[in-house]
Amino acid sequence: MNKEQKNALLALKTARGQIEATINMVEEGRYCVDISNQIIAAQGLLKKANLLILRQHMNHCVKEAFEHDKGDEKINEIINILSKITGK
Repeated sequence: MNKEQKNALLALKTARGQIEATINMVEEGRYCVDISNQIIAAQGLLKKANLLILRQHMNHCVKEAFEHDKGDEKINEIINILSKITGK
């Protein structure tokens, strides 16, 4: 596991903890704005993890694909992911 993957895993585990805490907050009937802030924090961690995974993909998988003249496939994968992120 490389550095990006380790950091992504840490962000995902932290997000999991925040999501569990958010579920408890809803079950306890806590203040809606506090719950919303907790959800935003979890979303931020998920975005961070995704960026780290994509960075790892670019630095390793995409780079290797270009070395073997198979870069077009990897470019299309990244474009598909970016379209999902941007909603376009």
